[in-house]
Order: sequence, then C-alpha cells, then structure tokens
Amino acid sequence: MKQLSDWSDSSEHVTLSKTKKKGREHKETIVNSIRQAAEDYSSVYVFSFENMRNLKFKEFRDQLKSTSRFFLGSNKVMQISLGRSDSDEIRPDLHKISKVLHGNAGLCFTNLPKEEVERLFSEYKEYDFARTGSIATEKVELQEGPLEQFTHEMEPFLRKQGMPVRLNKGVVELVSDFLVCDEGKPLSPESARILRLLGIKMATFRLHLISRWSPGEFELYGPGPDDSGVESS
Repeated sequence: MKQLSDWSDSSEHVTLSKTKKKGREHKETIVNSIRQAAEDYSSVYVFSFENMRNLKFKEFRDQLKSTSRFFLGSNKVMQISLGRSDSDEIRPDLHKISKVLHGNAGLCFTNLPKEEVERLFSEYKEYDFARTGSIATEKVELQEGPLEQFTHEMEPFLRKQGMPVRLNKGVVELVSDFLVCDEGKPLSPESARILRLLGIKMATFRLHLISRWSPGEFELYGPGPDDSGVESS
C-alpha cells in the first residue's frame, strides 16, 4: 500500500510541476512577443473595451494584421513585459503605458498613422444581444394579445421564461401585458432570452483609446482606469 501511495504522490507532483512549467513557458512567450513588438512597431496604444465579443474582435484584429498586433490577457504580464517603472522599462517612457493597463484593457502595436488609428477606434461599433446581468438600455413591454412572431411550438418555452401566454386557435397569445425589462435595470436570464427572440440588441461592443506611446511621445486620450501620476509628454 505504501508503494502505491508513494507512486500516487509522485505522479501528482510531476503533473503539477508540468502544469506550472507550461504556464511559466506560456507567460515567457507572451513577454518575449510583447517586447519584440515594441521593437518592430512604431507606436503602441492602450485601449479599453465594452461588451467584448470575441468573434467581432477577431474580425477587427484580422483587418489590421498586416500593420498591427494586438495583445489581450493578464495586465500584470503585459506590464512586466513593458516595464513598470523607468528603471525596468524596455524603452524610454514605456512604463507610462503600464500605468494605465488596468481593468478591461489591451495593447495595440501598430505602424499605422496616429490619425488612422484614432479614426478606426472611434468609428468601431458592433451591436449584439445583451447578456444576463447587462443593464437594459430601454424599457421593453409587450401588450396583451396575439404574438404572431412566435410559432405555436414556442408556447411552452415562453411560459418557462415567465411570460403569461396560452394558445388560442394555434396562435400564441399574451393574456396580460408583460414587462420584459426596465431601463437601467440588470437583465435576468429570462429577459435576455426573450430579447434575443424579439431580435432586440441592447449591447454595443466598443473600443476606446486610453493612451499612445511612440519614441519621444506619450499621450493620454482621457482618464484611464488608473492614470494617477501619468502625464502626456
């Protein structure tokens, strides 16, 4: 029994060690990639995002892949890559970029002109269905009566979402007015599902520039998540 226990302990140790090693190697790869990007591209931007949609972001990133490179993930790893103070920064003033890397933020290294980057980010906007917990941007209320946009097969599902419905001669009918969501209130799972069925999109995926760095220049576009002590140069 003791021999089996020793083997089990040893196996667990090896597995954990491999996992830690793999995680460490992954971080080192990211750090090296960011540091190389700082050498390869003429400028770097910190951006924040609202209502991230991975597929939409991938499409945006792919449009710029010939001129730019994006990094999203651990802010701490990105900060370490660039340097968090003037004593360990990899290029002059890059530590100022690290100081505004907080919350939902990412890095964009690019060779595009400043005006082009600003235009692309300011114009970017994608609408999508809101998820559970998102804040409703408007009040949606359904009036008593037939709901002809829904087939009769959907009546049981609608009832499960809390809607007071019944079938009347094969037509889904709302037996009383029903409030789907109220403006300014978080969406419940049921509300989010109903809004999707109604085709109402309340989420907007946006990207916002926080700061820009290029050799000899650092610029803040507005207050970032934590830009205390950071000034444009």
